[in-house]
Amino acid sequence: MNFFDPLKNILKRGAESEKHKYGLIIGAVTMVHICLVVFFGVCRIFPMMFLNIGSVSLYLICLVAIRQGRDMRGVFYSTYLEIIIHSFAATLCIGWRFGFPQYVIALVPFGYYMCHALLEGRRRYTIATLLGLIAFASFVSCRVLSMYVGPLYQLKLPDAAELGVYIFNTFCNFSFLFMVTAVFLVEMQTATSQLQKQNDILDTMANIDPLTGLYNRRSMHHFLESAIESQKGSPFCLVMCDIDDFKKINDNYGHDAGDYVLREVARMAQEQVGEHGHACRWGGEEMLLIIRGDMEMAHRIAEAIRKEVSDFPFQARGQAIHCSITIGVALHRGGNTIDHTITHADDNLYYGKRHGKNQVVADSELNAG
Repeated sequence: MNFFDPLKNILKRGAESEKHKYGLIIGAVTMVHICLVVFFGVCRIFPMMFLNIGSVSLYLICLVAIRQGRDMRGVFYSTYLEIIIHSFAATLCIGWRFGFPQYVIALVPFGYYMCHALLEGRRRYTIATLLGLIAFASFVSCRVLSMYVGPLYQLKLPDAAELGVYIFNTFCNFSFLFMVTAVFLVEMQTATSQLQKQNDILDTMANIDPLTGLYNRRSMHHFLESAIESQKGSPFCLVMCDIDDFKKINDNYGHDAGDYVLREVARMAQEQVGEHGHACRWGGEEMLLIIRGDMEMAHRIAEAIRKEVSDFPFQARGQAIHCSITIGVALHRGGNTIDHTITHADDNLYYGKRHGKNQVVADSELNAG
């Protein structure tokens, strides 16, 4: 297992669940404040210790609100305000050099992300920009405050300890930025994947006949054009199929039975065509097949379809239904248009209809079934 897999799973879960995502962010900030409670308690800077205890309490309340599915805007604004107040208080108490104002910098991308997620319309960007300006102003104010007002507590720590506190704050700040950015990226990836799936579904709906599962007439035009453009010099045939006396099946057994017969015949045609071409529902009970091959191959496939349909034990309402199909086959010849070849196949089909049905007709020559 890859070292980053657990992290990816956490981020993916956060991108898919609003509660998990916000809980992850608030939980991380809570852990930072718990560490700061200990730090300020050890340093005996009690105002900051109590302030961080209050911050921990606030974030625990926020976590409860998240679990209960309450409006996240209150949680967001509370978090935003708490970080600004904490940065001011830390600068006032112990000065600038420990790096506490850095947390305000992380508020800018966090604010834009949360406003985009929680608000609607153009006002989301207006409010995010306003909050970003407030964060900028508070950061600059902390710096000015540290220049003209000395810290209330002269915290005397070894240089290594002071550097350690600064690195801790920097690490937490960058980790928070990484977390928000990573969740955003995973969220975008998830949204893109979902959009692709929806597009695939729409594409299928646009190209596949919902009853038979065959290509529809719209998509078949694409295959016909491709057959002409990409297979010059290679023969292909068009095969027009029509279920015999289909109206009688609907009238005698009902439209559900008719749909059942149509689906089964479509399945047989699709299976017989296989990788040799494409099958589409041309209209009503008619199907048009493109066979990549010569007349002999197309005739063989058409005859296999005719025989399978004729031998298949169709059942409706406990009664056997005898069903047959008539098929016309035409070879597409260079110089002819697709419409001409379709008409040729259709003419062969209706020649078979007029001369007994349940047969395959190619080039106007009757081939007995």
